[in-house]
Amino acid sequence: MVSFSIWLALGVPLVCGFVAATPFSLTSNRHRRGAASPTNSVILNSAQQYCLIVPKDPHTDIGDSEYPGGTTTYCSPAGHTSPDQGIIPDAFWTNVTYMSGTKEGRFAQLTGCINPSVLDRINGNDAGGQYDSSGGPTGTGNPVGSVCTGYNHYVELIEPAGPRACIRCCDDPADCPTHQDKTGCPNVIPGNYYNCGL
Repeated sequence: MVSFSIWLALGVPLVCGFVAATPFSLTSNRHRRGAASPTNSVILNSAQQYCLIVPKDPHTDIGDSEYPGGTTTYCSPAGHTSPDQGIIPDAFWTNVTYMSGTKEGRFAQLTGCINPSVLDRINGNDAGGQYDSSGGPTGTGNPVGSVCTGYNHYVELIEPAGPRACIRCCDDPADCPTHQDKTGCPNVIPGNYYNCGL
């Protein structure tokens, strides 16, 4: 629409081919759907088919992994698509709810309680931290360039001491807030947390 208005204001004849040839990326955000490496992508199709960003090194606090090269992707057995990805054991979620629908745009999410002892990438007594596609100092994600396959944005929190985790993939950035990272899963991604840790 912006291109259309500018062209008309300049008095240049509008040709249908120009509108059709205008790349969608000129009016969309900078995120590409599924265009990252398999070790820098999350997937969220169901409670059985998903991938999460986790620390690359064993027994690492989430905050200590937030540097270039400090993270990797681990997936459920059904979500695993590359030999470069790790496997999240089935016992990682002790209670989990998958939900999808529409808020400002399409979204899908997992919320629930975790057993941090079955995933050697995380520290069981870590208060946790956040990974996302649109936050960080430059707004290019943490880790930089990470994506949720099939969506424009994502936000993920792992809170081992909770013990809980949550992830939401979304089309509209308003549905994946990245500025509340210290407020915890229930505030960032409202959902069912089964009174984790009680």
